[in-house]
Amino acid sequence: MRGIAFVRRIGAALLLTATLAGCAGMPGAATRLDGTPRIAVLSAFEPELALLLKQVQSPARHSVNGVEFTTGTLQGKPVVLFLSGISMVNATMNTQLVLDRFNVERIVFSGIAGGVNPTLHIGDVTVPAQWGQYLEVLMARETAPGKFSAPPWMKDATLPAFGMMHPRPVETRTAANPKVTPKFWFETDPKMLDVARSLRNVDLASCSAGKCLARKPELVVGGNGVSGQAFMDNKAYREYTYKTFQANVLDMETAAVGMVAYSNGVPYIAFRSLSDLAGGGEEENEMGTFMGIAADNSAKVLLAFLSAWK
Repeated sequence: MRGIAFVRRIGAALLLTATLAGCAGMPGAATRLDGTPRIAVLSAFEPELALLLKQVQSPARHSVNGVEFTTGTLQGKPVVLFLSGISMVNATMNTQLVLDRFNVERIVFSGIAGGVNPTLHIGDVTVPAQWGQYLEVLMARETAPGKFSAPPWMKDATLPAFGMMHPRPVETRTAANPKVTPKFWFETDPKMLDVARSLRNVDLASCSAGKCLARKPELVVGGNGVSGQAFMDNKAYREYTYKTFQANVLDMETAAVGMVAYSNGVPYIAFRSLSDLAGGGEEENEMGTFMGIAADNSAKVLLAFLSAWK
């Protein structure tokens, strides 16, 4: 009997070992692809990342779940570059993916955005101090003609509404604070923001592919940015967004990246250049005309930032 029990124990141990080994080798297991501490540099889609990829030294490519990551150095700093994909879910998913697969110390976003602040112009590069999810909303019930009200138990829809749309914070958790906590603004890293403020004489372009702006673009550091899962091209909603959130710019990814960075305790910053005025222009949307200027201007500021970062 003792012999049978011994054989059973050995068999169980071997089965457990084989199972654990199998789990470790399963596709999708979050194994690190690279141990070097790096700055993650991301953009939403190809034109935003093109200038930066050309500058990478000693590039090496890795592919996970169809996402291509390029490691190397940029302005002498170890980096991993990749595309987040467009909109909030893609940005959330792939930002977490890079944190799981690489040794990421900081996150830097470069891309285009819609201008909201009426004092800013196409081509300007903005570096907001915080980002919020402005389309996280309650679609409220119409309780009287033209009047929309939140349910009495919903206490967090306190910001001014746009018709039936009542903005709300998102729920967050961190290792330090596992209790669900509502949060609207996700702050960029103060040290990274200080370096951005120190940048001088970045040569921002005014012309691209025969198209020129009426004025020389500027770098604007500070203020607010907002993100949401919609391409915004509406004058009335643009004006509401500026009045309600005092936002300089809006996009479709950065606040999602900021939430992932916050939840993982990783510092982040975002450089966003205005490709259009989110519905504020007198003619049709300007993005198709000025996207190239905006994408390259954002990348130029990011390169200057990396060069200045110690």
